[in-house]
Amino acid sequence: MKFLSEYRDPEVAQRYLEEIRKTVTRPWTIMEVCGGQTHSLVKNGILNMLPKTINMVHGPGCPVCVTPLNLIDKAVYLAEEKDVILCSYGDMLRVPGSGKSLLEAKAAGADIRILYSPLEAVKIAQQNPERQVVFFAVGFETTAPANALSVIHAHRIGLKNYSILASHVLVPPAIEAVMQDEESHIQGFLAAGHVCTIMGMAEYYPLVEKFRIPVVITGFEPVDLLQGILMVVRQLEKGEAKLENQYSRMVKTAGNTVAQDTIHEVFEVSDRMWRGLDVIPMSGYEVKEKFAAFDAKRKFSIGIPEAPENAGCIAGAIMKGIKKPVDCPHFGKECTPEKPLGAPMVSSEGSCAAYYHFSGLNQN
Repeated sequence: MKFLSEYRDPEVAQRYLEEIRKTVTRPWTIMEVCGGQTHSLVKNGILNMLPKTINMVHGPGCPVCVTPLNLIDKAVYLAEEKDVILCSYGDMLRVPGSGKSLLEAKAAGADIRILYSPLEAVKIAQQNPERQVVFFAVGFETTAPANALSVIHAHRIGLKNYSILASHVLVPPAIEAVMQDEESHIQGFLAAGHVCTIMGMAEYYPLVEKFRIPVVITGFEPVDLLQGILMVVRQLEKGEAKLENQYSRMVKTAGNTVAQDTIHEVFEVSDRMWRGLDVIPMSGYEVKEKFAAFDAKRKFSIGIPEAPENAGCIAGAIMKGIKKPVDCPHFGKECTPEKPLGAPMVSSEGSCAAYYHFSGLNQN
């Protein structure tokens, strides 16, 4: 990549749009997995420029959106009842738990801090030896290396007052769960390029073979997405099912093996509850026994039961590609970024937030 502007060039984008129009002969439903891709599609008006025969649906690739209520309740409990310094990324603060959000807990006096890196939380723990510091470690495979590195660093320097509340989820099992849903009509996928930058391509070959679907690893700029869509459509029109790499400037076949080693030193794969999607087998990371002292769930023995989702929120159906944000009767009315019913209206990667801010369809 020479210049980012190359991937936002309107003339190049228009050429890909024309090629898509020439290629498509029948309706196809394609899911972009990543919330960052969703925002780019909506913000840049791509959904409106594509042929009507191409139905783009929006996947569960927003880690904040799929963080279960139970974990948010645990984070609130730690901040309010255990008097910890709770740190996390900004998006997490406004996501509603069963009773309140972290932002509401912060407003009531809890020591909750917005950070850009878990290593900042390690530094806070060093500076406050009399306080327990917990980093709410949310994310896909992309953020797992940094969160794992914070544990390794805290272990090496002998910190006793640092731990993480892990909420890591994995993309390939989520794709499999979406495809196994009886209501799914997805015929091709744009896979998240940043995840594959870390994890490589190997985990996607079994999905292509099992479900006979095209998967194209794609970047996030308008030209990336249009080229990725074209690559999927070409396969669908030819009756092919292959794994292709549009994001080859960043994604290599093996991924980042150093980052993978860091992940595997600290985390092990486990079943994981996904908000709106239920439990997906072997779809998350938990802290290994070796680093149990840095696992907030073990350290604080948090026994908070699962809570039901808001009955009015259709986030699960949206993240499965069955419905879209505007199909929700509460969209832009009872559910807004200021007063969300569910996480996809809050997160900077949430599909409901993307439609609310950029589609012009909100009701305010």
